[in-house]
Amino acid sequence: MKIFNLPDLGEGLPDAEIVEWLVSEGDEITTDDPMVSMETAKAVVEVPSPYTGKISKLFGQAGDVIETGAPLAGFTVEGEDDVESEAEAAQAPEPETPPAETAVEQGAREDSGTVVGAMESSDRLVSEAVATVGSARVTPAVRALARKMKVDLNSVQASGKDGVVTRADVENAARHPQPAPAPAEPVPASPRPPVTPAAPAPAAPSGEWEAIRGTRRTMARVMSESHAQVVATSIMDDADIHRWAHGQDITVRLLRSLWAGARVEPGLNAWYDGEQSMRMLHKGMHVGMAVDTEDGLFVAALRDVHSASAADMRDAINRLRDNVVNRSIPPEDMRDYTIMLSNFGVFAGRYATPIIAPPCVAIVAAGKLRNEVVPVLGGYEVHRIIPLSLTFDHRAVTGGEAARFLKAMLEDLGLPE
Repeated sequence: MKIFNLPDLGEGLPDAEIVEWLVSEGDEITTDDPMVSMETAKAVVEVPSPYTGKISKLFGQAGDVIETGAPLAGFTVEGEDDVESEAEAAQAPEPETPPAETAVEQGAREDSGTVVGAMESSDRLVSEAVATVGSARVTPAVRALARKMKVDLNSVQASGKDGVVTRADVENAARHPQPAPAPAEPVPASPRPPVTPAAPAPAAPSGEWEAIRGTRRTMARVMSESHAQVVATSIMDDADIHRWAHGQDITVRLLRSLWAGARVEPGLNAWYDGEQSMRMLHKGMHVGMAVDTEDGLFVAALRDVHSASAADMRDAINRLRDNVVNRSIPPEDMRDYTIMLSNFGVFAGRYATPIIAPPCVAIVAAGKLRNEVVPVLGGYEVHRIIPLSLTFDHRAVTGGEAARFLKAMLEDLGLPE
């Protein structure tokens, strides 16, 4: 049997989730036929068959997460021996068969978390869960017998192991009932102060736990890695855009201003390797654009922002958004961006401390556009303002470099067009 391991789907991610098998065990398949849909951090990818032959084994079901390099499918290929090589067998070990259990051991395992007692029934032992009724410890069968024979379990002398009431105890109590205690003489009640009713107990939390999968699972991993690896610092300022000509494309202008900042301070359009203590200053700019969806956060690259025209950038933005909606982002568009941009202001909020995805060293976030009264030549005017937040990795970027980068952005955004 040929073992096919899950390949790197082109994003450098450690795993992927099975969405749907397009084949079943025993099916015949041809090389490059679609075999399975896998969900990665940013897209659903169809994995083709690497062989022509018969599907012998599928490793995993829909919803399972498969690590990159782990077995995905087994094939019987014509002309190949129908046995696993030692290396393939090592990659896909069969689960060990557990040793046989006695009836009592198996019952104890299945009823983990309860007390287990033994009750005689003819010549064998039956495992039953012991419950507490008042002060008596009793199995369900004995409790049912006590109800039938109208025996008060709290008055029965227990003779079973660990103080458990047995069937014989109940039968003996039924044959020799204890006299009922004489009623106590009534005692005049003394006056008591009024009792304040207790406050109602707080409501228990509602909702159900659910597994984090797909994009959200990868987003959580990337955020954790960023928190562990990056020394993040943020600075913020406002861009005054009152001089813009009518019809300016805000996102395109933000992208252009990133390149204006990089021309002044190229150290923010860079990668940093903390383990090797090295950085790479990029000659061009590919911007990782953050796009919010119901499934989580997507980051895809807009290529060659440094040389693209405004029309080219708008076309690239529209194509990126369509790919995100259709979950069809090419793997090459989800890596190798050199700086990041988040335009969360289309929803709400002014300033933020956005998260950098290593190896990038900087991300700019644009807040909600607003109108603000500003002093001008002894008077006042209402100007349009875009709040900007720049988070940078302080291991690779100084505060002065970050401030000069942001200043160059503000100056570019202040131009009429």
